Amino acid sequence: MTGYKNVLIVADIEGSSGCWSYAGSAFKTRQWVSACLAMCRDVDAVVRRLFQEGVQQVIVKDFHRTGSNLLPERIDPRCRIVSGYRRGPVPGIGNPSGAEAAMFLGLHAASGTDGFLPHTLTSRISALLVNGNPLPEIALFASSLAPFGIRPIFFSGCPVACKQAEDIIRGLDTISIEKSRSTVDFDARRWRQALAAAAAGSLQNSGVMPYLPEGPFHATVTMRDGQAVAARLARRWGFEVRGADLLIRAENIHSLYRDLIRLCYLTPLIERLLPLSLALFNLQGRFGLAWLRRRLKDESIGEQLVAR
Repeated sequence: MTGYKNVLIVADIEGSSGCWSYAGSAFKTRQWVSACLAMCRDVDAVVRRLFQEGVQQVIVKDFHRTGSNLLPERIDPRCRIVSGYRRGPVPGIGNPSGAEAAMFLGLHAASGTDGFLPHTLTSRISALLVNGNPLPEIALFASSLAPFGIRPIFFSGCPVACKQAEDIIRGLDTISIEKSRSTVDFDARRWRQALAAAAAGSLQNSGVMPYLPEGPFHATVTMRDGQAVAARLARRWGFEVRGADLLIRAENIHSLYRDLIRLCYLTPLIERLLPLSLALFNLQGRFGLAWLRRRLKDESIGEQLVAR
């Protein structure tokens, strides 16, 4: 039995058992279909094991691209799947609903580092240094949950992503998935069982504390598309610019996260109309899930015809 009864899972696709190329992380590709199915199986394995260990409530936040990559009908119905994005109180996640601990499944390494499909928030950033160190997404996600007393206890992703997460959050439990080798010898079922067991083991991790680093923060954001794009973004948001680098100063991690969200996803107009903008973006995600279900149905029918 565990002391944690309410667990939040933040799930991404790059570190899942079915994403092995950029196409697998893209939207509405053949590889994305397979990656979504594997992501569902990964999450389902963990959720079932958590309930088996005595957890009473599990909320799963889909945090890849549109936020709509998980099919609830393929995951243990005892958990709640949160698709799309919310404005707050936690950026993207919304209300953490009394969660005591957070698990991060399938995340990736930071922009400008080695690892499988490394990026922070968007691949349009080629490098992101904060106080001289690469900034992976788990630092932003975990710190946004800290005001609610939520402890980050578990992380999975490629070995580079796991090492970065361990360096940032001391005491974090991790399990890596090696993606530098061929998938021919990869046993997804066996790895998924190990993932679920490791996640269950982290329920005993009472040593890790909520992650809230102290500021100030000095961020250097290098834009992949160069000086012209950086200059345009600097004018838009009032950041300092040096060539392809944007310089952001923030007194706390929450302000830094807000500025990075603006930089990566918003314009002043979209920010002013954020409730409508989020609704339209989330609608795109729902259309994507409808497309995914239709593709799965068509492929299932095709397989049945071939079998006959």
